[in-house]
Amino acid sequence: MIFNERLKILREEKCLTQESTARALDMPLRTYNRLESDGAKTHYDTLLKIADYYDVSVDWLMGRTDRREVNR
Repeated sequence: MIFNERLKILREEKCLTQESTARALDMPLRTYNRLESDGAKTHYDTLLKIADYYDVSVDWLMGRTDRREVNR
């Protein structure tokens, strides 16, 4: 699954722990673990929060494009 792989790449690029990332995204650590390990489904609001946190597009997170840039 692309989403969980890209989520882990982003976190590791910033040298963050799962715990610190979960805290920054205001979600339980277990929830973040599941997103990164098995690509668990998430709410649209959470997906937007993750994209904003890492400054990448939702389309890139979901594997719809290879361009990370956000169209603003």
